[in-house]
Amino acid sequence: SLSCFAFPAASANLAKTTAIIRACPEKRCTAMQSLPELPFSMPFADLLNIQVTQMQPEQVKGELQVRPELCTTGARMHGGALMAFADNLGAIAAFLNLPEGKKATTTLESKTNFLGAAKVGELVFGETIPVHIGRRTSVWQTKITTAAGKSVAVITQTQLVL
Repeated sequence: SLSCFAFPAASANLAKTTAIIRACPEKRCTAMQSLPELPFSMPFADLLNIQVTQMQPEQVKGELQVRPELCTTGARMHGGALMAFADNLGAIAAFLNLPEGKKATTTLESKTNFLGAAKVGELVFGETIPVHIGRRTSVWQTKITTAAGKSVAVITQTQLVL
């Protein structure tokens, strides 16, 4: 399966990275060619400095550096930062799967299971895959791990087609 968008591997800043559109055989991707910078139009994702490393309708991946301002006591990543990371990846995945003629999506519900901690200085990785894609809603699961492969959180979210 081809990616609808590809990003340079060493992106310095999400807002300044330019997406490269590739040919995509799926109908839903052709509508997105008018919005090639989807992740870059998400100011909160830019504030967090989320790096999207892969965007395909069946999988979205990203990275986030654990910085002191994203932490709680003990220099561990705050649960809200983990949830926001997953929510952004899930939103991109839902957008990539919008039915023809639809232009937006919003989060209806999100549930997080915290499994471990990520420390300041670590890089966390998020991988979002579909659980269900329907006409009115889609459900996404995001697994967040450390570079060492340690599980940090599993987030399940439901997106509403607008």
